[in-house]
Amino acid sequence: MTAAMPVIEAKKLGLTFETGDGQVHALSNVDLTINTGEFVSFIGPSGCGKTTFLRVIADLEQPTSGTITVNGMTPQQAREQRAYGYVFQAAGLFPWRTIERNVALPLEIMGYSKQEIAERIGRTLDLVNLKGFEKKYPWQLSGGMQQRASIARALAFDADLLLMDEPFGALDEIVRDHLNEQLLKLWARTEKTIGFVTHSIPEAVYLSTKIVVMSPRPGRVTDVIESDLPRERPLDIRESPEFLAIAARVRDGLRAGHSYED
Repeated sequence: MTAAMPVIEAKKLGLTFETGDGQVHALSNVDLTINTGEFVSFIGPSGCGKTTFLRVIADLEQPTSGTITVNGMTPQQAREQRAYGYVFQAAGLFPWRTIERNVALPLEIMGYSKQEIAERIGRTLDLVNLKGFEKKYPWQLSGGMQQRASIARALAFDADLLLMDEPFGALDEIVRDHLNEQLLKLWARTEKTIGFVTHSIPEAVYLSTKIVVMSPRPGRVTDVIESDLPRERPLDIRESPEFLAIAARVRDGLRAGHSYED
């Protein structure tokens, strides 16, 4: 069996922002490895650095100490090689573009041919169950469908790493449950490596192979929980003793993290 290869490796990673009110310590001594094909959720209180860490991976923020590599490269090199797709909290679709033209945007920027763009649009919209909605505009779709279109756009250029910053946080619980199920199926079909930010303990446990629990600012990793739940997970697995035991450990880790607060 081939050993899992590290996609993300962070060592003693720290990030301090300089602001008009002084320094803000966003991340401190973060050590973390994410391997190929893992679904890794980051959970912690608001302001703990979850999104900041994702932005460091994506080269949207630069660390002030320690090191981080993405597929063995610097985040800047990974960004230049389009090594990841990024899904933000808001769908961020352009209202004057149809769904297919929103998905096409990064492909147009990257210079793909019209035929290749059409093929990739068809493939990714099929993956997120939006086939038949190509000609619709974002305002004609529900919030959940807009987020699926945003995921399709991030998948369109077929990067192996997908970064997702609380993409379902603004949706109601029923829609969120449905999209969680669909995301697991998508992950199984594509075998992407996924980094996922959430505030929800049930969502983190349901989706993940690994859960990274973070403390209040400055963000530290207080626990890394390897899930032994089966990869195929019906929603009712959330009532199982195994699921509840992992959720309890996450909750304990969040409580323990508060003891680090300065």
